Formats: sequence, structure tokens, C-alpha cells
Amino acid sequence: MDGLKTSLPTALATAVKATATEWQSSGKMKRLWQRDATVWTGADEANWLGWLDIVDEQIAQQDQLQKLAKEIQARGFQHVLLLGMGGSSLCPEVLRMTFGRITHFPTLHVLDSTDAAQVKAFEHVIDIPKTLFIVSSKSGSTLEPNIFKQYFFERTRQAVGAVRVGSHFIAITDPGSKMQQVAEADRFLHVFFGRASIGGRYSALSNFGMVPAAVMGLDTKKFLGQAAAMVRACGADAAIEENPGAALGIILGTAAKAGRDKVTIITSPGISDLGAWLEQLIAESTGKIGKGIIPVDRERLTTPEVYGDDRVFVYVRLDSGADADQDARVAALEKAGHPVVRIAMTDIYELGAEFFRWEVATAVAGAIIGINAFNQPDVEASKIATRTLTTEYEAKGSLPAEKPVVEDSGIKLFTDEINAAELAKAAAGDATLAGYLKAHLARIRSGDYFAVLGYIQMNEEHEKALQAVRHAVRDKKGVATCLGFGPRFLHSTGQAYKGGPNSGVFLQVTCDDSVELPVPGQKYTFGVVKAAQARGDFQVLADRGRRALRVHLGSNLKAGLAALQTAVQKAL
Repeated sequence: MDGLKTSLPTALATAVKATATEWQSSGKMKRLWQRDATVWTGADEANWLGWLDIVDEQIAQQDQLQKLAKEIQARGFQHVLLLGMGGSSLCPEVLRMTFGRITHFPTLHVLDSTDAAQVKAFEHVIDIPKTLFIVSSKSGSTLEPNIFKQYFFERTRQAVGAVRVGSHFIAITDPGSKMQQVAEADRFLHVFFGRASIGGRYSALSNFGMVPAAVMGLDTKKFLGQAAAMVRACGADAAIEENPGAALGIILGTAAKAGRDKVTIITSPGISDLGAWLEQLIAESTGKIGKGIIPVDRERLTTPEVYGDDRVFVYVRLDSGADADQDARVAALEKAGHPVVRIAMTDIYELGAEFFRWEVATAVAGAIIGINAFNQPDVEASKIATRTLTTEYEAKGSLPAEKPVVEDSGIKLFTDEINAAELAKAAAGDATLAGYLKAHLARIRSGDYFAVLGYIQMNEEHEKALQAVRHAVRDKKGVATCLGFGPRFLHSTGQAYKGGPNSGVFLQVTCDDSVELPVPGQKYTFGVVKAAQARGDFQVLADRGRRALRVHLGSNLKAGLAALQTAVQKAL
């Protein structure tokens, strides 16, 4: 298969070959390129395939992107802060973390958290009078980018005055959105438009990815040139086995149907953030109506015997920056008979090609699984639950009271009635943090996955603590594990957690905020929004019958995380 090297167990290899033959004989890639919705479920899929030809359009508007890059340089901006969520923030984040700061261009930062400490951390890093803000929101009605805009617009107005504030802002949004109206009313420097026929997670090669890329100084012509080569390779007339996107999608979709529905993403250090973008694309596209592929990102590689037979490993290797330990561990997985797919990148600019390859692969996998790969019904449910809570706060000045099921040394445990009854029975009178964690983790069965959902500031220290928790569970239980920071994962893996197979066991982690930050024009604060998002998220998990427990660590987060790690070790 062109562009891929695979090492698959015999049964899976046979099934993949049969699926590829069926796709070839029924002309499914031709039908996909013809926008035939019956490739999926025959619903509204045809309305969401604008990403198939966006690369040509972006190449045609290269002059506009270059002109923007020069203008931002000429205005002397030293920082660019992108305010977005999900599809509008993950691609720019990958670019920032892969390419770093490009000489003579401003540094790109990406904010996608309602955690007040995180918002303040970004404010401290930038110099507001020398910062350009990109408000990135497809619908223009997404809560997070809107409150980020309210906050930083007011801070910038205080710093540069009411006349100049608009010239520090750019919007990327769909035509006719509420954000377009706001941008025009506030006299933003520019408004760039997305395409209504491209969903957020498929928007990397549209203005949502390419405007930030140009502003940070990327050679967008080279980047899109790589993407265009992949578009041609994945075209309607390419033989299925030589089509890099179709070949990958057929492996992932066929494996998922055979019970290997956890795709473990391994990336070279230089492209380590690609996994965060892939998580959203795969999980939000495939995880619904009880089916789906669960992406596993940033899980440390271990010895082959720890892994179950529910995984496929995909190793995206940057040849110019490969890691010898990763190479050895992937070779050991192959030798042990685990399914491994290798993708080689020679240069970081090939990310443009990989974005398109994986979009095609995800669409193909979705068709094989038998779902609409372009909607996200359970993300909407979570947004509605959050909105109900923030509306109540605006009316009453407080969120509804809640009662913990257990309180132990300042740490509180919360869950719904059904989970509470199950856990109380399993804990058998051990009403401690470790006792309830033991009861909760005992519910993990073979073929399940364990997910830590951290509604705390996303930084190195906190990630290390939560990674320790996930790896302890992985090593003891031998199951796939996930780690997401809220609210960003709500617009990403959150869809699969709620709408995908009921094989997840969830540990939500919340805390009292050490920083309180008002949202201009609202009664609620950033802390209230984050609390509402965590509660809304948990409510939908419970409504979907998920095994979920929330650990509230109080105000001393460092001590709380240490206590959580100790309790998990004890529980295991």
C-alpha cells in the first residue's frame, strides 16, 4: 500500500484485503469524491465534503495569505494569541508545537481552556499592545471563543484605547455567523471566512488552519503543495491499495469492526502534538450510535504483553528526528504479533499531506463502521447541559447545590444515583477515596478503556500527575487509557466517550480555582463556566449509562493530585 507499511496478524490482513477488494469493485472512492452520501448512511453527509477540494482554493488565494503575513509583520506584532476550541484550535496548536517560533515573525500561542489560571498564564506571556488576537469560531456561537474574545477585547481596550482595539483582532468564521457581525461591529482588522460545507475537525487546510499558519510565518505555499500531492494520491481514480488515505481508513475501519477499536497513536518527538489533532478527527467522526474508534494518544510505550488484542498501533515517524527507543519498542510490538501501521514523514512540512491523508482515512473508516462521519450529536448534548447551568447562574447567582457521595481528607467524590449505588455496594463500607477508587477501577473489564478527564490547568506538572494515574491503571489492568484536559476534550474525544461504545470507565478530576476571573458583560466567571462544563459533561456521561466518578480535589491542587496518585496506587 503506497505510503504505508503494515504488519498485521493474518486474520486482520485477510479481512483488510477483502474490504479493499469490495471498495475497489463497488467504486466507493469514486462515489466518495462524487459526494455520494450513501457511502455512509445516506443522511446529510454530502453537505459536509467541502474539505475534499479546499486545497486548490487555498493555493489559489496564496497571495492573500502572503499579504496578510507581511501586514502583520509591518504592524510590529510580536505575539499572536489564537482564541478557539476544538477544530479551530487544534491544527494551529500542532503547527505552533511543530514549527516553533519562525524568525522575523510573531510567536503563535493557542488558548483553548476556560481554566482561569490558564487564561491568566497566557495573558502574562503576551504583551497586549504588541499582540494580534485571532478569534476562531466556525459557528460564531461557541461559548469559549466568545468569552475569550470578551475578556481580551476589554483588556486590549484598556491597553490601547477604544479607537485602536479593533485593529488588534482578526476573526475566522463562517459567512453570516454571529462572530462576523461582532467582528464588523467592533471594527476588526480582517474577517476571514471558512466554508459552510466543512466541519471544524476537517478544517485544518482551510482558513481555520492556514490563516494562523501564514501569520506565524509558515511557508504556506510549500505546506499546501505537500497537501495537494496527497489530494492527487487519494483521488477517485487511484487503485484502493495504492490510495494512501483509503488504505489507512480500510485498516482502521476493518480493525474496529473486528474488535480492534483502540488506535494507539505513536509520533516522533518533533511531531508529538499531531496526536491531539488526530484524537479529535478520529473520535468525533467515528464515535457515535454505540460504535467508534477510540484514539489513544500520549500513552507511554511499554512491553508487548501489557497490550490486549483490541488495539492497532499507528507509528507516524519523522525520519529526520526519529527516537531510537520508539523504534525499538515498535519493532518489539511487530515481533509480538500486534498490528502495526507505519507512516514515514521526511520533513515537517509533510504535515500538510498528513492532514489530508487522515481526513480521507477517517471518512473511509466511518463508512466501513457504518456511521455518519460528519456529525457530533453528543457534543451538542454536552453544550446544552452546560448552557442550562450557566443560564441558571446568570438568573440566580449560583450553580445548583450538589452533595458528595464520599468526603475524605478534603477530597470529595461525586457521581449520579446509579453509579453511586453500584460503587457503594462494591466498596462494601470502605467510604474512603482509595476504597471508592478501588470499587470504580474494579469495573474495568477486558476490552474496556480508562479515561482521565482533567478539569484543571493544562501544564507540565499537572499532566505528569495525571499521566502517572493513567499509566498505573494501564499497567495493572492491561487496558487502553486516555487523558484529556477539559473543556478542550469536550470538542474532541468527548463525542466518542458519550456516543461511542459503552466500554469507557471515566475518572473526572475537578478542583476549586485559585484564580477568579470575570467575564466582561456576564455575571458568571471563567471558573463558573469551567464548573458548568465539568458538570454538564458528567451529566451527559451519566445519561448515557457510562461508568463515571468525579474526584474534586479542593483548593490545594498540588496536594490533591499527590493524594489522588497515592489513592490510585492503593486502589490497584
